[in-house]
Amino acid sequence: MRHDISPRLLRAFVAVAEELHFTRAAARLFIAQQALSRDIRRLEQAWGRALFDRDTRHVALTPEGKRLLPIVRRVLSAHAQLSEELDHTQVSGNARPLIVDVALHGSTGPPVLAAAREAAPDLEFVPRFHSGLARAAAEIADGRLDVSFGRVAGLPPTVRDGLEHRLIRYDQLAVHLPPGHRLTALPRVPLAALAGETVYAAAGNEDTTEWTDYARTLFAGRGIKLAPPFPKIEGEVEFRRVMDKHSWSVLANIRVSALTDAAQALGTAEGWLERPSDSWLPDIDIAITTDRNRLQTDQRPSKM
Repeated sequence: MRHDISPRLLRAFVAVAEELHFTRAAARLFIAQQALSRDIRRLEQAWGRALFDRDTRHVALTPEGKRLLPIVRRVLSAHAQLSEELDHTQVSGNARPLIVDVALHGSTGPPVLAAAREAAPDLEFVPRFHSGLARAAAEIADGRLDVSFGRVAGLPPTVRDGLEHRLIRYDQLAVHLPPGHRLTALPRVPLAALAGETVYAAAGNEDTTEWTDYARTLFAGRGIKLAPPFPKIEGEVEFRRVMDKHSWSVLANIRVSALTDAAQALGTAEGWLERPSDSWLPDIDIAITTDRNRLQTDQRPSKM
């Protein structure tokens, strides 16, 4: 019987035990349901006992599952405490490097990271290049990542509430059109002109669910169709091939501590937090931004 169990499997056990539903637990962990089921089977095989009674209609903890659940929670809590302690420990006389997900080249992350390095040359920043906040949030929870950029309002509330976040910029959007498209001659594409179009926004990519959620909300009631789920596309050449094959337009961003200071300085210089009067945001993004700004205002020291 194996006792050196990965914390990932323990988190899978706790998520299913709390949700008693594999689909909801998988969404909470940002993994596919099949992967979650596989992790639970591995854990049950490693421990030599069934943790759940399950059929097509319900999921329930077995007596052994109920007995082990509080122990597993304590183990995960101790693991998180250890990770936090190590994060603040000096290693070989140097501070632990900060691991930063800067997402794709041309997005917000790279210029912020460059500015932070210039402003704090004694600190070490290690970049990672993921493609979505959903995946990054899971890695932050695992202790494998420290900072990321993305639309936090698109994360489930339970995940969002576990993250420290702040507004960095309002991104403008672009639509990449297939060659010869009827709208390519326009210098600016009105949203209403996309009615009847099918637009790709990464549906089917589990790393970027927050982006797909944004597009789905934006398109609702406007006659714009979200391209159907498609497996994650790797590489620019393959991405172009798939878009051309299906004649899909693509919704995309326009690219116009030390990291947050650098982000604030860049945002002020480049007007990242200035919203055009005719811009649009989902209601949840506005609510989160308003709450965050109110909290920051309340925490500012008063002047005597």
